This record gives sequence, C-alpha cells and structure tokens, in this order.
Amino acid sequence: MLTNIFDTHAHYDDEDFDADRFETLDEVFRNGVCGVINCGCTVASSKASLALAHRIDGVYAAVGIHPQNASEETQASFDVIRQLSQDEKAVAIGEIGLDYHYDYTPKEMQLDFFEKQLILANELDLPVIVHDREAHEDCVNLIMKHKPRGVMHCFSGSLETAKQLIGIGFYIGLGGSVTFKNARKPAEVAAGIDLDRILLETDCPYMAPVPLRGRRNRSDYIAYVAERIAALRGIDPQAVVDAARDNTKRLFGV
Repeated sequence: MLTNIFDTHAHYDDEDFDADRFETLDEVFRNGVCGVINCGCTVASSKASLALAHRIDGVYAAVGIHPQNASEETQASFDVIRQLSQDEKAVAIGEIGLDYHYDYTPKEMQLDFFEKQLILANELDLPVIVHDREAHEDCVNLIMKHKPRGVMHCFSGSLETAKQLIGIGFYIGLGGSVTFKNARKPAEVAAGIDLDRILLETDCPYMAPVPLRGRRNRSDYIAYVAERIAALRGIDPQAVVDAARDNTKRLFGV
C-alpha cells in the first residue's frame, strides 16, 4: 500500500458524500492518505470546506468562487472570501479560474471574478488553485499577468504550456485523467515535467481513475494515478507520492 498520499483537490462537501462523508474520510486516511485540501466553489461551499477542515485533522480548505458558479454570487462575495481566507485552516484561494465549456456564467463575469481573486491571493500571500477548461489562452494570460503562486488543477494543456507555467513557479495538478486511454496530453505532461512540480489530486467525487471510472472518486484512489505516472517515468510509485507530498507542503505550507 502506498503511503503519504496528499490529495490537493477534493470536494468532500459535495452531496454525493452526504450519506457517508466522515466514514469515507476515515477510510481514506487509514488507506495511506496523509492530507486533503477541500476546495470551495461558492461562498457556501467554502464555508463548508472550512467546517470540514476544523472537524478532521489532516483536512485543509481552499476558499473561492468557481467560474461556473460566479453568476450565483455578487461582488460582496469577495469580502466574504477575504474574511474566510483568514482562517487558520484556509491554505489557498480556490477553486477559481475559467470554464468556457459551459455557458453558466458569461465570459466577462468569469474573467472579472478570476482576476479579482488572483489579485486577492497576491494581497494575502496565498497560493491559488486554478480551474481551466477550454480557456487556456485567457487563463494563462491572466496568470502570467499577475504571477501568483499556485497550481493548475486537472491540467489538460500541452507540455509547452505546462513548462511556461512552471517557469513562473506554478505546479501542475495531475489526477484521474492521466490514466485515461485517450488522454495523450496529460500523459505527456506527467512524463515530461520535473517531479518537483507535480501535485496529485482527485477532484472527487469526480474523475475516478482507470480501472475505477464511473465510480465515486476518493483520495486513496490516487494510488492508481501515482502508478501510472511512475510507469511513464520509469520510477517507483512511492517516489511519485513522496515527491508530490513534499511539493504540496512547499506550496501550501501544510
């Protein structure tokens, strides 16, 4: 069994865990997981993430407004996120970013919310956890403009883009998609970037890795992701997990 697994992107506040949230977390911590960062998507879920972090040792929170949820919030939400970020268990501003796959929120509003949260993170000296779906150019441009510390979650861009982000100090989050047969770019990135820039994640309850696709994802399933990355790099899976844990501690100060 792999140990020292640190899940840098989870959503245990999701309703999919309502029936067995605490039992599941207890199991994953007994199955080699040493830490979890639970990411907010709205003011409400950011508060829920903090509550979860205070209840369970080893769980930390990121607070922020997801691009798909920006239309549900107001400008006053930024003041609440700022306040929540002062909590001792808040380690990042996230999940923030851009998502052009869906049209739940107009692009102009997404860009406004993303940039304001990048500025907030820099003011507070907190890293960011960035969501980028079909918005690579705009997302990278804003990151390069503000140069925050952070991670590109569930990275789906090219190896070239990954190296560009790493050049300003960013980390690359890799999860279940690395194991998917048609996911060429994540595999290339997993094999081609320095190990000291990789973070491991689930995005649970979503994105379960092969051979568990279609099931509810959970933090101990990162073992399958680590095994795939290790195979691509020709190293031991535990070395991947240990390096990712060290990278997580370095970025988030946990």
